[in-house]
Amino acid sequence: MTNRASLPPLDRPPTENQLATALPGPTVFVTGHGDDGAAVLHSRRPVKWVTYDEGEMQMSVGWTTSKFPADLTDDCDVVAHDARIAQGSGATGLVLGGGTVLRYVDFAPGYACMMHRTVSVDYGIVLEGRVVSELDSGQTVILRRGDVMVQRATMHAWRNPSKTEWARMVFCLQDCEPLKTKDGQVLKEDLGRGTKGIPASGNDGGND
Repeated sequence: MTNRASLPPLDRPPTENQLATALPGPTVFVTGHGDDGAAVLHSRRPVKWVTYDEGEMQMSVGWTTSKFPADLTDDCDVVAHDARIAQGSGATGLVLGGGTVLRYVDFAPGYACMMHRTVSVDYGIVLEGRVVSELDSGQTVILRRGDVMVQRATMHAWRNPSKTEWARMVFCLQDCEPLKTKDGQVLKEDLGRGTKGIPASGNDGGND
């Protein structure tokens, strides 16, 4: 195993509040259009991390869209995203009704996050390390770098099996219709533990 102390400095140093200092600091690059319609780089945005569950998990919202299809004219989507982010981490649930959320999540060594459910279709991609997906049925699967888990409003948890290394995933969470099981049960959002400061998404029909 390579000694971490002997590794050269990261070419992408950790970004604001990042605890996983051995992992690169990610940047969100946003494109746009010039007056002539040609594609341009609109902005580059180093991610800013928010810490949860006593420092064992960090999240960062990379991008949001507030409706589908998104409205890009006159940068309406950028304005809406920036206004939401300016309100702080308490303004954005895990899911946005009618929209999408791009979210980075870092897991500390040995950490197992809450068993939880969102009313959404999520593409969860492992970027660094390995992550164990655990379902409430008891089924588990090990995801490695580049693997994708398509979460379909299921109750699940994530666990970093490494005792020494942080793991990182990126998620695209997309609103979906309320899910009704074959026995007529309507599945609601359940954020579980460790998410103090994250508001309810409000897209599951409430108590109806």
